[in-house]
Amino acid sequence: MNGNSKLWAVVSYITLIGWFIALFCRDRSDRLVRQHLNQALILNVLSIGVNLLNRIGGLFGTIASVIGLVLFVFWVWGIIRAVKGSAEPLPFIGDLMHIQ
Repeated sequence: MNGNSKLWAVVSYITLIGWFIALFCRDRSDRLVRQHLNQALILNVLSIGVNLLNRIGGLFGTIASVIGLVLFVFWVWGIIRAVKGSAEPLPFIGDLMHIQ
C-alpha cells in the first residue's frame, strides 16, 4: 500500500468519473485500491439499474427505493473502509468481480 492508496480507494466511490480516475491513476499492484474499485463499480452499476426501476414507478419504484437505500448504506460503508485502509470486502457484493 502506497501513500495514495486511501485517496484512490475513496475517489473510486465518487461517481463513475471518480471510478475511472482511480482506475487509471492507481498503482496496478495495490490490493486496497483494486478491492474498492471492484466494490464501487458494482455499486455504481446497481445504482443505475435501481434508478431505471425507480423511473418506472409504482411497485417497482417502491422496491427500487428500498434497494437504493441499501446501496447508499453500502456506499457509505465502503467509503469508511477506504478511509480506514481496510481491504475487507463488503457483504454480498465485495467478491462478485475482480479488476486486475
